[in-house]
Amino acid sequence: MKDAVVLLSGGLDSTTTLAIAQERGFTCHALSFSYGQRHAVELDAARRVAIALGAVEHQVAEVDLRWIGGSALTADVPVPKDRDVTAAHDIPVTYVPARNTVFLSFALAWAEVLGASTIFIGVNALDYSGYPDCRPEYLLAFERMANLATKAAVTGTRISVCAPLISLSKADIIRRGHALGIDYSMTSSCYDPQPSGACGACDSCVLRANGFSAAEIPDPTLYAGGSP
Repeated sequence: MKDAVVLLSGGLDSTTTLAIAQERGFTCHALSFSYGQRHAVELDAARRVAIALGAVEHQVAEVDLRWIGGSALTADVPVPKDRDVTAAHDIPVTYVPARNTVFLSFALAWAEVLGASTIFIGVNALDYSGYPDCRPEYLLAFERMANLATKAAVTGTRISVCAPLISLSKADIIRRGHALGIDYSMTSSCYDPQPSGACGACDSCVLRANGFSAAEIPDPTLYAGGSP
């Protein structure tokens, strides 16, 4: 079996990506980040997912992005709520500066040590919230860099960055995961979770709820105020 590093946030997309990587025959090494995010709920979810889906190991890297700030996820900035996620928007304040570049760089370093030639990331370009580091051209650029900057690539092991969800809608992602038997109740997508559940009003919650509705699959998410 081939080894792969899978970025695992504990959310719906990364969980589906992990399941797809396993379906493709990869031995999966899951990587999550404690990066100064405003809550630990997603890390708890990532741990549940890694165990439930049978990742061969799960590492949580410590990289504190709070000193950089600039995001509602790492600074004392309100998370936008009740936006029309289908309308065109500027890049939202939930964008974390260079986050995917930081995460992919860690994944690349670990892949080199493991002898893994594939990195899986659960970004998608249809139902995304305007993040520039979720675009196909960004992933292609990072892959080119990875094959210039690593000993592994220079000595003959080409590195691939695989984003199996990149062209899928949220509904399609949910259908794909449902077919793979994923229990999405163990995942967490909310940007601003409450003690009693997901907020139901942030962009991520709205996209998730709309996806389940469009897929015609019951939404197992526990929302703080009931269904959004």
